[in-house]
Amino acid sequence: MPELATSLPLLSLTALAAYLLGSVPFGIVFARLFGLGDLRKIGSGNIGATNVLRTGNKPAAFLTLVLDAGKGGIAVLLARAFLAGDAAQVAGLFAFLGHVFPIYLGFKGGKGVATFLGTVLALAFPVGLAACATWVATAAVFRYSSLAALVAAAATPIYALIFGHASLFILTAVLAQIVFLRHRPNIKRLLERSEPKIGKSSKT
Repeated sequence: MPELATSLPLLSLTALAAYLLGSVPFGIVFARLFGLGDLRKIGSGNIGATNVLRTGNKPAAFLTLVLDAGKGGIAVLLARAFLAGDAAQVAGLFAFLGHVFPIYLGFKGGKGVATFLGTVLALAFPVGLAACATWVATAAVFRYSSLAALVAAAATPIYALIFGHASLFILTAVLAQIVFLRHRPNIKRLLERSEPKIGKSSKT
């Protein structure tokens, strides 16, 4: 954990602001802007970039990916710039929680992978870069987006230790656990060998 340098009221305000930012459902926003319909009724029903890609609209999927990652990263960078490292971690946590449990969608959000990666990149760039590289490598070899997300999430706390960012270990471990919990149906399908590979459609 980082040294506590920010007052509790400011940490609370940081958490609230980051949560509201994280709750913005960019997948749904871009699906509507591009005339793709209600993303929650398409493919897996998830609000993230992977499901937007299932519509066949790559620009919408790319924008969703960038902004879902960006809202975590922006929350961290702003908190660090105006407050301190403890506020940055709080901002990252609550931006992630906002994406996963968004108030604007009745607390039914995405799986948090892009926001997870964006948050970690902003907190410690080498750690985030290693996590992204792990996602890319796993996806390239096995062609499962969900497996890539799980491997990258599990590896991130280890990367935090390897790259000398031990203060991020607890936060990244908590975020990784939530990623795993959100991927429970995917884990079941992976074990059953029924998980669709990247580029193929899914209804679950």
